[in-house]
Amino acid sequence: MARSYSVYDVFTDRKLAGNPLAVVFDGDDLRDDAMHAIAKETNLSETVFVQPSGNPAYTAKIRIFTPGRELPFAGHPTVGTAIALAERAHGNSTIDLVSVLEENVGPVRCAVRLREGEASFAEFDLPRKSQQIAMPLDKLGIANALSLKTMEIGFENHVPSLWSAGVPFLMVPVHDVGAAQRMDFDPQLWEATVPFVDGALASAYIYCRGGVNHVAKFHARMFKSGMGIVEDPATGSAVAALSGAIHHFDRLTDGHHGVMIEQGVEMGRPSFIHLHMDVEGGAISNARIGGQAVRIASGTLDL
Repeated sequence: MARSYSVYDVFTDRKLAGNPLAVVFDGDDLRDDAMHAIAKETNLSETVFVQPSGNPAYTAKIRIFTPGRELPFAGHPTVGTAIALAERAHGNSTIDLVSVLEENVGPVRCAVRLREGEASFAEFDLPRKSQQIAMPLDKLGIANALSLKTMEIGFENHVPSLWSAGVPFLMVPVHDVGAAQRMDFDPQLWEATVPFVDGALASAYIYCRGGVNHVAKFHARMFKSGMGIVEDPATGSAVAALSGAIHHFDRLTDGHHGVMIEQGVEMGRPSFIHLHMDVEGGAISNARIGGQAVRIASGTLDL
């Protein structure tokens, strides 16, 4: 059977940057092992399989696979798939629309903006608010796993902490962009140091204030363990978790807060992730993540 697919670069407005994503549009009769095998074949950080949703109000159901395992939710697959389905349905039209993607974490509402001659943009409401996970953390062990000095771990009042908005991450603040660029991730030391959360080893999300690009308020890197890849050029689910850490440590005042996070710079695939947080009564009432995406390839899988 010929199954159509496209490859998008996500969280970027130019090709060969951002985070690549494969979207298989005809995934309704594929078994789990087949989807996993295809994800290993594409060898991208994530591959999405589009299926019909049982709810007619939803645009589609999507399954998200890394080369290592299935994910309940992920940011760049959500943004990329929302744009891919909108462009597939509306071509090069200039249109604003809303879609709902059914993911394993629950329904995810997406707003999509298509503009002729421009990279499309999508943003989604976080299906879950970021929550802190209270576990003891070994600062020295974390520093060793990143090949940094303990004094380079943390800035201002930011300290290592565990957060999840559907996928858990160990947030590791580092002193500055230089420390983020200089670090060297050791997966063996990380596995020996970091706790398991929900049956999986927490991934490393290293962040600091500022960025290489002047529009960035935070610079970040993300390293996965047990997913079949090492460093990720853009991680929306980590930014979703980061929203909780930013609010917690920066004590955001009531109102709207917009933040741009750059990631993937060290990989030569710069990505820009938009994070918007609305704070009411001292708590995040709503948070959204968005970015652009561009199609780089299309074809068929003969499976």
